[in-house]
Amino acid sequence: MSRVVSGHFRGGRRLIAGALAVLVLLVAAGFAYRSSRAHHVDPKLLADLPRTIKAVFLARSYVPGGDAALQVSAPLRTVTVQVLQAGPERIRTHSPSLLLGVARSGTSTVHLGATGTTLVHVHVGAWASGLYFARLQGRGGWLGFAPFVVRPKHLGMHRVAVVLPTNTWQAYNFRDVDGDADGDTWYADPSIHVVDLQRAFLHRGVPPHFTSYDLGFVRWLAHSGKQVDFLSDDDLEAVATGGELVRDYDLIVFSGHEEYVTAHTYDIVARYRDLGGNLAFLSADNFFYEVERQGESLHGRTRWRDIGRPEARLVGAQYVDWNHDKYPNEPYVVTGVRRAPWLFAGTGLRDGSTFGRYGIEIDARTADSPPGAIELARVPNVFGAGKTAEMTYYETPRGAKVFDAGTINFGGTAEFPIVSKLLSNLWARLAAP
Repeated sequence: MSRVVSGHFRGGRRLIAGALAVLVLLVAAGFAYRSSRAHHVDPKLLADLPRTIKAVFLARSYVPGGDAALQVSAPLRTVTVQVLQAGPERIRTHSPSLLLGVARSGTSTVHLGATGTTLVHVHVGAWASGLYFARLQGRGGWLGFAPFVVRPKHLGMHRVAVVLPTNTWQAYNFRDVDGDADGDTWYADPSIHVVDLQRAFLHRGVPPHFTSYDLGFVRWLAHSGKQVDFLSDDDLEAVATGGELVRDYDLIVFSGHEEYVTAHTYDIVARYRDLGGNLAFLSADNFFYEVERQGESLHGRTRWRDIGRPEARLVGAQYVDWNHDKYPNEPYVVTGVRRAPWLFAGTGLRDGSTFGRYGIEIDARTADSPPGAIELARVPNVFGAGKTAEMTYYETPRGAKVFDAGTINFGGTAEFPIVSKLLSNLWARLAAP
C-alpha cells in the first residue's frame, strides 16, 4: 500500500492546474431523471471518458490529522496524487469533468502494480473544514479526481454548518460496476433499489451536477471569507439529537440538492428547527425521499409525503416538477420586498424586478407549509401553466428562520453579484446567534 504525505513538493512531475482541457461534455441535463422516467440507459452514457483514472475515497469525510483511504484503478504502472481544496481557486471551471482547486499537499508517485489497482493512504493535514479532492494524473493524459469532505474535529467549531449532498451525488452516479449496463442506480433501472456509496464518479470523478449546482456556493464561501463547518450526509447522520445540533449551530445550510435523507436525519433536523435552529435550503427538491443506510449503501426510496411527513412542513415548500428536458430556465420575479426588506437591501431589486435564469427542478408552497410561510420571489409558470417556482421564508414561534430557494440551481449562482448580496443578507439574518 502507498502513502501520500501532506507537505512540500516531494519529487515527480509538478501538476499544472488546468493542463488537460476536457472537451467532451456528457449530456448533463439527461442526468436529471425523475423516477417516472427510470429505464435502461444507453451503455455509451455509462462509459468513462477516455484515459480516466478511477479513484474513490472509501468514506465521505475525514478529520484533520487522520488518514484517508483512496482506492485507485487505472491500466498504468504509476500515477501521481495531489490533494487540493475546492473553492479558494481564482479561476472557475464550468466543465462537468474538471476540478480546479488550491494545492494543500505536495505530489507523490503511487505504484499501481500488476493489477492496476491499489489502496492509497492519504494524510489529511491540519486543514480547514471544507471540500477537498485528490487529483490523479498519469503519463499520456490520464486524469482522475476523487472528492472528500474534511469535517471539523468536533461539531460546533464554527456556528454555521454547511451540509454537502453526498447521498444525492451517489444516487445520480451512473457508473456501472458489474457490466450489465444498468448504471447501478435507480435513475437508470427501476429494479435497482440499492446505491453503492463507494463507487468512483463518472465525469473523471466529478460528482454529478457539481459545477452547476454546488461549486458556486463553495467558491462564494471561500471568497467571502465565511468560516463554516463542512459536513457530509454521513456526518449529519452521526449526530444523535436535534438538541446537539442547536447547541452547536445557529444555522445549518443545505447547499445543494439534498434529495435523499434517512429518517434519523429528518428527525434531528426537524427537532433542530423546533428548538429554534435556523435552516437555509439553497436548492430545490429537498428531503424528498426517505432512504435507509446499510453499511456502505443506500436502500429503498419512499416519498416522505406518502408516509405522512410532507417536506413542506420542514422546508416551507416542496418539490413540484422538473423541466422534462424541454422547459428553459427563466428569471425570478421579486415579490417579497415589502414583507422581507432585509433580504433585498442593497440589491437594487424592487417588487416586479427580475434576476437570473432558474428552474430545472422547482418547489412551491402547499397546504402543509408552516403558517406564515411567505413568497419572496417566483419563477412564474416555468414548466407550463400552474408550475411556478417559489422562493419562500418562514419563522416559528420558537424563533427558527427557514429559507428555501425554490429552484435547484440557485446556490450554484452564488457568485453572481445580486445573488451574492442576497446570500450575504440571508447570512446576516440567519447566522446571527
